[in-house]
Amino acid sequence: MSTVLVVEDEPALQVAIGYNLRREGHRVLAATDGHSALSLLAEKPDLIILDLMLPGIDGFEVCRRIRQRSSVPIIILTARTDEVDRVVGLELGADDYLTKPFSMRELIARVRALLRRRELILAELQAQSEAEDQRLVAGDLEINLSRHTVTRAGVPVSLTPKEFALLAFLVKNRGRVFSAERLLEEVWGYANPVDPRTVAVHIRSLREKLEADPSRPALIETVRGVGYRFTG
Repeated sequence: MSTVLVVEDEPALQVAIGYNLRREGHRVLAATDGHSALSLLAEKPDLIILDLMLPGIDGFEVCRRIRQRSSVPIIILTARTDEVDRVVGLELGADDYLTKPFSMRELIARVRALLRRRELILAELQAQSEAEDQRLVAGDLEINLSRHTVTRAGVPVSLTPKEFALLAFLVKNRGRVFSAERLLEEVWGYANPVDPRTVAVHIRSLREKLEADPSRPALIETVRGVGYRFTG
């Protein structure tokens, strides 16, 4: 049984999400504002569903503070249609987003996928911690899989958990081209991905953090009409 923290100030939606999660066998923690959400981190939730529009501390700030303390998967919910809000949420470290109104079936499917991916990652980290440090090296880029760290020319690079997973996957498969849909399957764990923009946001963020000139990327190349590949 996984523990899911639902941060939502609309009572009806809070109840509906909680009901459907409990039907899936999850333990549900509920918060209606940012302060309560942050206090419930002590319960060590396995996944967080976070509305961006909250009283007091908004969802953006809650997401930022969570990422300072935890790599727990985060799905953000937004009623706004402005793409900037979704992009900012992802850049702050959210793993994915849903725009209201959304299908409860879609939300549950994404919860399943992220929890399954989290279990796999934790298992991999446990295996790696029992062995010597495992590293991926490409030029002056070094990824330490055991310690979950990245350096470029010896300088540490701070990545969100999903950015790290995406970069590691691309480097492991250096030279191969992957569509956004395929990356959503491999890195996010989605069986039927529907919105490839999540990948584009993470790719752009990686370029801004790793590339000398993000407008002319030398590490992560876009293959027009196909997808992305690591060429560094």
